[in-house]
Amino acid sequence: MTDAYIFDHVRSPRGRGKKDGSLHSVTPINLLAQMFTAIKDRNDFDVTAIDDVITGCVTAVGEQGGNIGRFAAIMADYGDEVPGMHVNRFCASGLVAANYAAARVMAGQADLMIGSGVESMSRVQMGFDGGAWLIDPQVTNKISSVLQGISADMIATKYGFSRTDCDQYAVLSQERTKSAWDKGHFNNSIIPIKDSIGQVLLDRDEHMRPGTTVEDLGNLKSSFNDMGEIGFDSVILQKYPEIENVIHVHHAGNASGIVDGAAAMLIGTKEAGEKHALKPRARLVSFADTGTDPSIMLTGPGKSARAALARAGLSKDDIDVWEINEAFASVVLRFCQEMDLSTKQVNVNGGAIAMGHPLGATGNMLLGIALDELERTNKRYALVTLCVAGGMATATIIERI
Repeated sequence: MTDAYIFDHVRSPRGRGKKDGSLHSVTPINLLAQMFTAIKDRNDFDVTAIDDVITGCVTAVGEQGGNIGRFAAIMADYGDEVPGMHVNRFCASGLVAANYAAARVMAGQADLMIGSGVESMSRVQMGFDGGAWLIDPQVTNKISSVLQGISADMIATKYGFSRTDCDQYAVLSQERTKSAWDKGHFNNSIIPIKDSIGQVLLDRDEHMRPGTTVEDLGNLKSSFNDMGEIGFDSVILQKYPEIENVIHVHHAGNASGIVDGAAAMLIGTKEAGEKHALKPRARLVSFADTGTDPSIMLTGPGKSARAALARAGLSKDDIDVWEINEAFASVVLRFCQEMDLSTKQVNVNGGAIAMGHPLGATGNMLLGIALDELERTNKRYALVTLCVAGGMATATIIERI
């Protein structure tokens, strides 16, 4: 099997996913095209050598629909010859795009690929694409479908994480993110987003709330208590009858923020790198997609991490850098509990609680953040994982070159 290498990675800063967010005026295709342009300009390769562009996008409707990566590549002047395709594994879509690009290379069916992701949540609202698992009673009854926040609260209840535990972790995320930005840990990958006349709109993640305290968060009302009372609690309690009541601990301050963002990664063979003067930065070692209970839905990262480790022939002690998406604080706390890790070991540069979670792009961003951290610390292996709606998870392991 052919090895697949990461040659470069870029990501946008994350803009608030509201109409007053700095990236709201930028269309999703423009946001993604700026990533493609940046990775082309940084590496000066022949764009016609790209065999395919794979793009993760969750709410692929309206201006985010219609195979957005194909046309973003054309907008970035890659030419008509470069094809593109869209993938959707909910929150892991951007990571899956990189994995599938690597899989093509590993299988000997491509030499140079781009895996990418985009989500403009200020312009295309999450959930606009619908889905039977949300709206068809036969399906929702079969899987005991509930809101993700209810699932996150059930994780906290079932595995013993208090409101204070979750708030303390959220504050840690804010502190780490500010420190990482202040120390320039993201400088190598961040691409400032510009408007049509070349003026910079945003060059720094703007969802951050540095200085947030546990006391501040304690004043926020739990977000999902009312939804639980109107029936969602009873639905998930039917799946978990050993639990007496769902304790609602999550709110806007200890859950991932709604933001706009995009990212792209250049992946290929050693030979393609030599031909186009591209220096390998990391090797994609293994990846895994797994399924779990679609009701509690967010408990998969541990399972996917173990599967990726097994495929790589590694143990958790071999991993130097851990990145798990901070969809909700309880997801990270459960992952650490399940994998016997300390919160000191994961997300050392902060995460989506502070920076935000641009659904289709986040996994790609996390892989790039892990790569940068491996290089910064001169370490060897990193593992990236995300929980996924509907009871799934994806994990990827890379090795620094």
